[in-house]
Amino acid sequence: MILTTTDEVPGYVIGEILGVVFGNTVRTKHLGKDITAGLKSLIGGELEEYTSMLSDARTESYNRMVNAARDLGADAVVNIRFTTSQTMTTAAELLAYGTAVKLVPGK
Repeated sequence: MILTTTDEVPGYVIGEILGVVFGNTVRTKHLGKDITAGLKSLIGGELEEYTSMLSDARTESYNRMVNAARDLGADAVVNIRFTTSQTMTTAAELLAYGTAVKLVPGK
């Protein structure tokens, strides 16, 4: 499957749009990691605990989006985007979305 943030795939044309596909996950902070991150914020530097959590969330939402596209029989997902939102004080949603398409060899 071809996955891209662009709206076109070189060498192909979009033969059919199957629809928008989504993948999301909501993650919450672990109390121990939250305390560690709070202490690190006092001295500065990267908050590896949050970086790791968000990286895992991004991977999970991306994989869920890809699986949704496969379920539709897509050859590709174009215009892939990510967004995040706070769902509550201690939790955030990470959403991956794009357009599932069927490709046809083209110019």
